[in-house]
Amino acid sequence: MQSFPFEAIGFDLDGTLLDTFRDLGAAVNQALVLGGFQPAPLESSKDLIGGGAKIMLARAVEAQGGLPEDAFRQLYKAMLAYYADHNAEHTVPYPGVRDTLHDLAARGVPMVVVTNKFEGFARDVLTQLDLIGLFQGVIGGDSLGKDEAGQFLAKPHPAPILAAMAAAGVSDPARFVFIGDSTYDVRAARGASVPVIAAAYGYCDRAAEDLGADAIIDSFEGLIPALVALRARP
Repeated sequence: MQSFPFEAIGFDLDGTLLDTFRDLGAAVNQALVLGGFQPAPLESSKDLIGGGAKIMLARAVEAQGGLPEDAFRQLYKAMLAYYADHNAEHTVPYPGVRDTLHDLAARGVPMVVVTNKFEGFARDVLTQLDLIGLFQGVIGGDSLGKDEAGQFLAKPHPAPILAAMAAAGVSDPARFVFIGDSTYDVRAARGASVPVIAAAYGYCDRAAEDLGADAIIDSFEGLIPALVALRARP
């Protein structure tokens, strides 16, 4: 089989592999109503995704006046409990994801998911969608613990990307590539000195061409040609 230009690949989850906004939006709205707020238009949840569930809910609450910290904490727990039971009702892989991932697996390319979603949720969703077996590992927003300031070591921190490289058995950053749809993804990849491709079809928090990625794909079907072209650059 023809040699592949990278030793391993890391993937963001929400907005890159999976279209998750309907289930995430439903969880946010359930929490908003519980907290006495108005539910947000489901489509608007795409604009809130990126930094993890806590940031997502915080943005939605702040847009309607905010809450004291203790009250917000309780609302956040309620949101997580709801999402735990309803995290794959409407979530689907993007077009081309299944076929492309199986193609990469057939080439023997190790793949790792790096998401700001809690690892348990990510594994649960991937299991329900029959995709978990394709990945060498799953690095979630809570997988690496917290820093000295009490913040999870999650994207845009480079630690999750470095952990994905380790899980895939790659030591040279130039031989690992990351695919994501947000500034969180690009900043994490840059911090780890790995090439990064932007998924323009995802929940980009700015225009794809402004994310600062090394390449852009408009659909998942374009991933392998983009990887080959990226490695072919002088």
